[in-house]
Amino acid sequence: MPILYVNNVTRHYQAQGQQVTALNGVSMQLNAGEFIALVGRSGCGKSTLLNLAGAMDFPTTGEVSIDNQITSSLNDAQLTQLRRNKVGFIFQNFQLLPTLSVAENIELPLLLASTPNARKQALETLNWVELDGYQNRMPHQLSGGQMQRVAIARALVHKPKLLLADEPIGNLDTTTGNLILDLLRRAAKDFETAILMATHSKDSARVTDNTIEMRDGRIAP
Repeated sequence: MPILYVNNVTRHYQAQGQQVTALNGVSMQLNAGEFIALVGRSGCGKSTLLNLAGAMDFPTTGEVSIDNQITSSLNDAQLTQLRRNKVGFIFQNFQLLPTLSVAENIELPLLLASTPNARKQALETLNWVELDGYQNRMPHQLSGGQMQRVAIARALVHKPKLLLADEPIGNLDTTTGNLILDLLRRAAKDFETAILMATHSKDSARVTDNTIEMRDGRIAP
């Protein structure tokens, strides 16, 4: 079974008394170890699809399944468990907690899940992103590229089935961004994680297995 399965999904919103269609009949699937880029201009539906894929939102019609669990059929506790155990998130602005050290940021998902040996796993994952020795630094002491590496380590520390990346190199220069893309490519292979990356740039899709282009809430032919 695919890790992520999106079946004929639509998503409607109400805005100023009008119905807005953010997604219209979208279907896709993502397998373990596969890295797919979701490309398109702002407003094309990329972020809406990422929110559905991460069980942060739900379709108006159609189904979204994560590791064979239909998200709209789960209660709040089950959704929290699903996101905590099986999904990792990476954002454009890193979203590291400024009052926590690098190691504390990375181990936080494990502590929330009461996982034993959280610090050991955090340091191992920090080493995997090639920041060994940075565990006691604070986020403000890091460069943008280093902060994104820490964010990737935090997203991977619990070995999620699915990793969702929303414009992960949007705030980085080209050279640093390319290093982050290569790191994500390696994550798909080493962790056998399914990765869905939203980006406005087709150039960012160079390291992915496939590219899905979105236009006006649909997948372009």
